[in-house]
Amino acid sequence: MRSVLAGLALVFVLSGVAEAQLAEDLASLIPEGDASASGRIVQLVALLTVLSVAPGLLIMVTSFTRFIIALSFLRSGLGLQGTPGNLVLISLALFMTFYVMGPTFERAWEEGVKPLTENQITEAEAFERITEPFREFMVAQVRPKDLQLFADLAASDAARPDDAALAAPPTELEDEAGEVALVAADVPLRVLVPAFMISELRRGFEIGFLIVLPFLVIDMIVATLVMSMGMMMMPPAVIALPFKILFFVLIDGWNLLVGGLVRSFF
Repeated sequence: MRSVLAGLALVFVLSGVAEAQLAEDLASLIPEGDASASGRIVQLVALLTVLSVAPGLLIMVTSFTRFIIALSFLRSGLGLQGTPGNLVLISLALFMTFYVMGPTFERAWEEGVKPLTENQITEAEAFERITEPFREFMVAQVRPKDLQLFADLAASDAARPDDAALAAPPTELEDEAGEVALVAADVPLRVLVPAFMISELRRGFEIGFLIVLPFLVIDMIVATLVMSMGMMMMPPAVIALPFKILFFVLIDGWNLLVGGLVRSFF
């Protein structure tokens, strides 16, 4: 009987210790601070949400869009539907993006992410510091016409009185070459990001046109020769394909294309 009572007492003691240890472990999951546990949970949920859409956000504010559009036009111009594969093109575009955006990523990490992880700044201040390098990159690449379009659309929204500051056009200056240079670094991101995206789409299609044009000339020449020889049953695209590949290899096309795309941001 005594042994049974001793065993029960030991179980109660161990269960109490386990509960205390569990409570201590759960408390360690919640960072110290003034916010309540529910507030921290909301922050964790918001963080997970941002991480889930982070790839899309990075694509929207980086040089990836221009690269992938140009590479897609190259594959279409060559007439190759599956070569190079999507994985190859996306990987190449990603590494080119990392090369171009390397200084921007490094600055965002050093000025925003790193101080935030060390609890030196607040989340709001970290957001401003992280977005500032990307804002400067987008302002340097966006077209004034596209930025003015979204600024006018935001200013015409009467349901949002906070947008009254957008009624004035972004500040512009002319450099020595007479080109318009944007200096409006304080443009809201909801205006700057879509303007930057359509600017990148336009430039991507312009580069794609220049890529496809020589291949189109080859297709026309081959089609004319095939028709003049009376080879009606032979598709011109099949005959033109090796000539286009040979032409692209002889001019060292990958070196010219990748070099031109990267230099277009500097």
